[in-house]
Amino acid sequence: MLSRALRRGGDFADVFFEHRLVQSFRLQDGRIREASTSLVRGAGVRVVAGERAGYAHSDDLEETALLRAADAASLIANDGRTSVATIALASTQAPALYDAHPDEPADSARYVDLLARADVAARASDARVVAVNAFVVDELQYVQIADSDGRVVSDRRPLVALGVQVVAKDGAQRENGYVGDGGRTAIDVYATRTPESIALESAAIATTKLGARGAPAGEMPVVIGPGGGGVLLHEAVGHGLEADFNRKGTSLYSGRVGERVASDIVTIYDDGDLPGERGTVAVDDEGTPGQHKVLVENGILCGYMQDRLNARLMGVASTGSGRRESFRMLPQPRMCNTHMPPGTSSPEEIVGSIERGLYAASFSGGQVEISKGDFVFMIAEGYLIENGRITAPVRGATLIGNGPDAMTKVTMVGADARLANRSYTCGKAGQRVPVGVGIPTVKLSSCTVGGTGG
Repeated sequence: MLSRALRRGGDFADVFFEHRLVQSFRLQDGRIREASTSLVRGAGVRVVAGERAGYAHSDDLEETALLRAADAASLIANDGRTSVATIALASTQAPALYDAHPDEPADSARYVDLLARADVAARASDARVVAVNAFVVDELQYVQIADSDGRVVSDRRPLVALGVQVVAKDGAQRENGYVGDGGRTAIDVYATRTPESIALESAAIATTKLGARGAPAGEMPVVIGPGGGGVLLHEAVGHGLEADFNRKGTSLYSGRVGERVASDIVTIYDDGDLPGERGTVAVDDEGTPGQHKVLVENGILCGYMQDRLNARLMGVASTGSGRRESFRMLPQPRMCNTHMPPGTSSPEEIVGSIERGLYAASFSGGQVEISKGDFVFMIAEGYLIENGRITAPVRGATLIGNGPDAMTKVTMVGADARLANRSYTCGKAGQRVPVGVGIPTVKLSSCTVGGTGG
């Protein structure tokens, strides 16, 4: 396939084989409303010539079909050269970074039991809980990547997720809570991270918001909570540090390696090699090992997240950040587990330093404009800070700001850094991949808060 793909020229070629089995169940109104088993199986072949990439894929793994895909990719990337090279391949071993996972899914009754337990726990927690929706997904993906440099590597990737959404009602007011848990492990993990604990956390978010005040509006100090607060870091900063945006000059971080982009207490990592985490890749979807990447160190921009194509065009090495949703799609530079390491302040010191402000425990979504870094995020769980203490819950709060500007306003970083261990999925250019986020408690000296309260 590789020789055939390069016969009309090209700088390099690679082939991506995938076999992914997914078992999923969804509960609504106390009943299983959906149960499915799906199989994704096929191969994609890419030929890169300069900045162009020819790509073709096939879900037929017969040799003739695969060679037709190689011919199609070759025609697309045709650069006028001809090649008859024979490519010698040698296997390499992927690092062991995932928890054990059986070859076959568990019995259906086991997944149904997890969802039933979540439903019972959420409804029993508070009489105001009126609806529970939950899902469980158990996935096992095999990939094999071969390239024209002679490398062949295989990876066996487990992935599980259990999510619970709770709706609580008091009079005419309805509020939602959602918690999703997941990682590169097996369904056995929910013997310790139980569905009851996930459901109770979701129910607590929903019922707490029932009595919440309207969020205050205006400029004020904001404290970002540990773990899930890392969504802000992922969206407001992480996407702007992906190599394709920077090579094309569309990111505000373009050409700024070595410059100050944050306060001197801000360090940001993206790690593909954290055992068991949702965004971990023993090898990325181009066969490069997942790596520890220092993106920002003490406020200085150190580099970008690179896939193979952009790295070659920028004259650097891939950072193991080439990821794709499936064999039907081209790889692109993506985040893995983006997080901030611990600082020196205690969470109590950080909150205690604020007379009036907002505590953002978690986020429910938002958007960022890569070229400018401007962001808007909805706060899923937020509280007032009054006289150095976390007090009343608020609802309807948003954070509005600019990524680099917000990072320059980080004045305290907590010693309580942790990854969120949530079932986050990141979208980019029509592709979705699993990712992880993490952050310690962080103080922004000032940020615009949108809300309806005083």
